[in-house]
Amino acid sequence: MLEKEILTLGIESSCDETSAAVLRGGRTILSNVISTQIPIHQKFGGVVPEIASRKHIVNIMPVIDEAVRQAGVTLKDIDQVAVTYGPGLVGALLVGVSAAKALAFALDKPLIGVNHLEGHIFANFLAEPTLEPPFMALVVSGGHTALVDVRGYDSFHMMGQTRDDAAGEAFDKIARVMGLPYPGGPRIDALAKEGDPLAIDFPRALEEKGNYEFSFSGLKSAVLNYINSEKMKGHELRKADIAASFQHSVVEVLVEKAFDAVRRAGRDTLVLAGGVAANSGLEARLRERAKETGVRFFYPNRILCTDNAAMIACRGYYQAKHGDFSDLYLNAVPGLGLEERE
Repeated sequence: MLEKEILTLGIESSCDETSAAVLRGGRTILSNVISTQIPIHQKFGGVVPEIASRKHIVNIMPVIDEAVRQAGVTLKDIDQVAVTYGPGLVGALLVGVSAAKALAFALDKPLIGVNHLEGHIFANFLAEPTLEPPFMALVVSGGHTALVDVRGYDSFHMMGQTRDDAAGEAFDKIARVMGLPYPGGPRIDALAKEGDPLAIDFPRALEEKGNYEFSFSGLKSAVLNYINSEKMKGHELRKADIAASFQHSVVEVLVEKAFDAVRRAGRDTLVLAGGVAANSGLEARLRERAKETGVRFFYPNRILCTDNAAMIACRGYYQAKHGDFSDLYLNAVPGLGLEERE
């Protein structure tokens, strides 16, 4: 069988999106179906794990069926099944993993357990056909922030990651305190466009050159303290300025560390990955800096930035090429992190 003809079914259920996709080869998307639960969780101000798990159970098979239908194939045509097994909400992950194992067993097809964070990096291969390793990846999601030197399709070196809160988590927390609806990240991004990013001097941690780790807990506390202080003084909150200043502090730290890492590793390409990649302020600043430094910069479109199964199928395809398969004992690993691969 020619590699370009290999059909990979991807399954993603790590948080509040139930998704299934079919890829031909490593980079041709035949379908990418996403069922979001955002309207359900908005009333609670965030994702409720038990509700998310129950909705995944209801949605998983209809979403898979629709992905196969849109791809114009049948389940018997599928050559391998790739599924997110971590990180994420344990109950949500178990739904996808269970469905993938059942399909792999019933169809007698190989099973591939995929790290969700690696999937976000590989979304860039779907967005940019010319992209090849090596390159630097800035991963910015709700639960993780990291700089990864991607040396090959199955070779990663961790430059640094968050010591505490992830950037996306900080966005959601600040948005909640400011009374903005879930999901908070896009709301902060939109509001920041109306404010002055230099209005409030919020702190930035671990700024020294050569340090590629991140910390956003102090920034989060500083913003919360500022908001509480303004309320106690009876001042009206300048929400646009708070959003703009907060986002500016996060973005500048991400951008400075990313381009310092590019220089240190001797790379000429930077990619952006993860849900926060959809932040327009971050994308614009990275693009501006890339132009100044002559570095190639890529990032996925909005659908491929957020949780989706196409990126999982893409990562699974390249894992399969390296013989990296899973057995039917595959289990959910909610605390899975990005790891070195040599």
